[in-house]
Amino acid sequence: MTSAVRLTDEELLAQLGYKQEFKRAFTPLQTFGIAFSIIGLLPSIASVLFYAIPNGGGPAMVWGWAVASIFILCVGASMAELASAAPTSGGLYFWTYSLSSPRWRNLLCWIVGYSNTIGSITSVASIDWGLAVQILAAASIGSDGAFQATAAQSFGVYAAVVATHAIVCCLGTPILARLQTVYVVLNVVLCLAVIIALPAATPKEFRNTASFALGSFTNFNGWPDGYAFILSFLAPLWTICSFDSAVHISEEASNAATAVPWAIVMAIATAGVLGWAINMSLAFCMGTDLEALYASAQPMAAIFLNSFGKKATLGIWAIVIITQYMMGSSMLLASSRQTYAFSRDGALPLSGWLYRMNGYTETPVNTVLFCAAWAIILGLLAFAGPQAINAVFALSVTALYVAYSIPIAARFLGENDFKPGPFTLGVFSLPVAIISCSFMLLLGIAFLFPTTPNTTVNDMNYTVVVMGGILFLSLVYYYLPIVGGVHWFKGPIANTNVNSDSGGTQEGEGETGSTSDHQDEKKGKGEKVDVDDV
Repeated sequence: MTSAVRLTDEELLAQLGYKQEFKRAFTPLQTFGIAFSIIGLLPSIASVLFYAIPNGGGPAMVWGWAVASIFILCVGASMAELASAAPTSGGLYFWTYSLSSPRWRNLLCWIVGYSNTIGSITSVASIDWGLAVQILAAASIGSDGAFQATAAQSFGVYAAVVATHAIVCCLGTPILARLQTVYVVLNVVLCLAVIIALPAATPKEFRNTASFALGSFTNFNGWPDGYAFILSFLAPLWTICSFDSAVHISEEASNAATAVPWAIVMAIATAGVLGWAINMSLAFCMGTDLEALYASAQPMAAIFLNSFGKKATLGIWAIVIITQYMMGSSMLLASSRQTYAFSRDGALPLSGWLYRMNGYTETPVNTVLFCAAWAIILGLLAFAGPQAINAVFALSVTALYVAYSIPIAARFLGENDFKPGPFTLGVFSLPVAIISCSFMLLLGIAFLFPTTPNTTVNDMNYTVVVMGGILFLSLVYYYLPIVGGVHWFKGPIANTNVNSDSGGTQEGEGETGSTSDHQDEKKGKGEKVDVDDV
């Protein structure tokens, strides 16, 4: 990519070792759209407002969002540099292998691949669980509080939502690309409408003074105020997360080396500004009885009900639900592409079945169904109690931050000759990377702690159990005698032969839709590709 000759998307992908299997139907705007729609500002804030209210109230919502957004932008900028140099659907685990020292690259690549796969599937689960709660909150509002959903009813709605998302994500790439434009417009319009309408409609008794909204720190859970403030970061971190989704559609995006990194950075920046304005509006219009809001089934729905009244709230809430639904479909799309890429390199169980392109839709239908099925299984945590299902919110952030931090660190700590792409931070690359990794390490540990210091079995934070259990099983699979990944996993495996003189490609053996035998053949060849080669 440092050559004077500009490579086409297909040529660049071929130099990374992969043949073109997807249609490149995503324009730069639509590539930005998938990252921004997954962030899904207003519905996302609605889903995790219960983390900010008890851990600081208004100051946490406003100042916590501002502080966290700056650090998240650093993480996104570091990732954008890697995405520009090697835009492939495998993204994070591909970069990890290419940039790490030879002694550790296979194991780190394996860990990042599984963390990214886990994180993307739990993101689907957390988004769709939030949507189920929002749908049932509408039913509660419509019945004037007479209807209160049971765990079984919540799970039923959740499973139905995931199933319909699976159907949507099995559609062809051109249709999925066009949907992103609709998602962006609806997201922005909804955000601006609430920012403007909420202060105008809120009755005087629910309007807060600047001193209360911006300076009255409220702490319900018992942790010291400083640590409670850090825990409130889960709201912005979960909201402005999964921006690696743009990376996972790199092989479906046009001008990917430029479009993907800018999609990441612009999605984070836009979300940071609009999200701060939304939180500011909420802080001034939520009243002073924060305990009542926290105890409600859906805090943002309660705020809207106080400000807009029943009918208007149901109307606005319907749009919130539609936006969250779009957000969930985009997340399942990105998750399926990550799973497809990881199975392409033979790392997942059933890789031979997962690495198949549907002949009719020309999309990886099997990986869509795989991710949706695991998301539904995660939803069963609802029957273990509210804290158990809420763990998927923290789990999605923690798992993804493991996957984000390792390739960023490997760029500077591993043995490599990294060559930047069109998007680069120049001399700021190292300091921004240090800030990014330090922030992710701190928050990754913080989110493993329970909601309160005086916890019980029911109040336990199950993030460490689920995350630790899945990673433990993935490592057991890696080190199993004879059949474990340590014996055959060689990192990213080329499925093209690259002609370095002409920049052209010649397809390797096997076609898309490989069988298990083909996966074994690829493992045996052990063809590897590096970012250094680009």
